[in-house]
Amino acid sequence: MSARMTVIQTEHLSPQAATWLAERADLVVGDAESAAFAAAAPRAVALVVRTYTQVNDALLARLPALRAVGRAGVGLDNIDEAACARRGVRVFNTPDANTQAVVEYVTCLVCDALRPRLFLDAPVSKARWNEIREEVVAHRQMNELRMGILGFGRVGRRVADVARAIGFDVVFHDVLNMPESERRGARSVSAAELFATSDVVTVHIDGRAANREFVNAALINAMKPDALFINTSRGFVVDHVALAGHLRECPGAQAILDVHEPEPIDAANPLLGIPNAHLAPHLASRTDAAMDAMSWVVRDVWDAIAP
Repeated sequence: MSARMTVIQTEHLSPQAATWLAERADLVVGDAESAAFAAAAPRAVALVVRTYTQVNDALLARLPALRAVGRAGVGLDNIDEAACARRGVRVFNTPDANTQAVVEYVTCLVCDALRPRLFLDAPVSKARWNEIREEVVAHRQMNELRMGILGFGRVGRRVADVARAIGFDVVFHDVLNMPESERRGARSVSAAELFATSDVVTVHIDGRAANREFVNAALINAMKPDALFINTSRGFVVDHVALAGHLRECPGAQAILDVHEPEPIDAANPLLGIPNAHLAPHLASRTDAAMDAMSWVVRDVWDAIAP
């Protein structure tokens, strides 16, 4: 009987996917700095990662037998595809696995920001009841507003569908020239026009190196003083220093950031302590369904290495 092939898993997978893979291979679990990784690296034929494992030349040099890398997620910005190609290592990901989860999350963020609400857990007087109803008022209705979507891929297009159903006027900017059939009733504009005219800006560009600080000071400073800015893409696509300055100068503006550079957030983050900056710990794709769907990249990995 031949020896089982070794696969290293550096980050969390759903139990079902991990069990499925462990039934077929010698599955070693440990991050790239662990003793388990070091011991298994010389014989590992596949590697399964999520967000925080950097698959670069240095890591690949530790994995001489590697044939496949699976990224349980959408983007490949933590994987040096060129380095993998030079070594004949195949790369897999799950491009549509978390689309629904991210669209739901962005929709909830927009509603949270634009429709304030308050819940009661005790009786109140009639006077206080009426005071609350006077205080908790949305000053803008969504069908009066424009949403600008930066990046019109799978998530961006689905966000457009929801936004238009609610009543937003929707514009988008993308590096690709989208055919009319894929525009979802939205209008293509320049990035400058999108930032200058939108009441809500939501970022969905990918993590390619060219997109580092794509959302620069010029775009940020062009935003309306009461605009809502949302980023669920990658932290490094935004100039956070410029965004912090904008939020301080425009107290009516809001920013909700689910992704950061670096993660976890450190003390140097310029947005900490700014009352109209809201920082979340990378939660957009955190549903059971999305996490499970992303984990099943193990099927593609196994198909690539199976005898």
